[in-house]
Amino acid sequence: MPAKCAAPRATAHLSQEYRTPAWEQRKLGELCSFSKGCGYSKNDLRDQGTPIILYGRLYTNYETQIHSVDTFVKPLENSVYSEGGEVIIPASGETAEDISIASVVEKPGIILGGDLNVITSSADIDPVFLALELSYGKPHFDLAKRAQGKSVVHIHNEDIANVFFGHPNIAEQRRIGAFFDRLDSLITLHQRKYCGVVSWMLGVALVRLSSEK
Repeated sequence: MPAKCAAPRATAHLSQEYRTPAWEQRKLGELCSFSKGCGYSKNDLRDQGTPIILYGRLYTNYETQIHSVDTFVKPLENSVYSEGGEVIIPASGETAEDISIASVVEKPGIILGGDLNVITSSADIDPVFLALELSYGKPHFDLAKRAQGKSVVHIHNEDIANVFFGHPNIAEQRRIGAFFDRLDSLITLHQRKYCGVVSWMLGVALVRLSSEK
């Protein structure tokens, strides 16, 4: 009879470097400060001026990290400007799931329009990781449950502050954020290639149709 295999050793005896670091759970109100954007609507947009982010951009042109802005206004008094690294969440929308999305405003000097909740994270929280968790992680679903309204739903800074947020150490947060940033870039690259192929195929089809007439 073959000898019995040795029983596996208990994982409790593994050295510390092989253990997965525990994620800390705290309310976002203990980790971040909150403010609001101010004023402006689509009617205020101009061909040139100071760059601005309106809340509708997060629905029509969503990005985890907003590096550049192509909408402009003539600045008004009491405008709210980004300092770089703020996380923004729409304050209103059509559905609870759609409204619970977040983006990082990477550059300073961009006006933050009205109906935007603005989150400034502490030094222990990476803004990209925060935006990813609020958009796709458990906090996203917790936040959606707090959205109020029927035809139009609303999320307030108080709702965001009361959401529990799990996070590893800052170095691990940055690694996770960098990974998804590379993934976003890869997806964008393939989308451009796909769109280029589709445009070429449409062009060929139109030429053939024209020649047949």
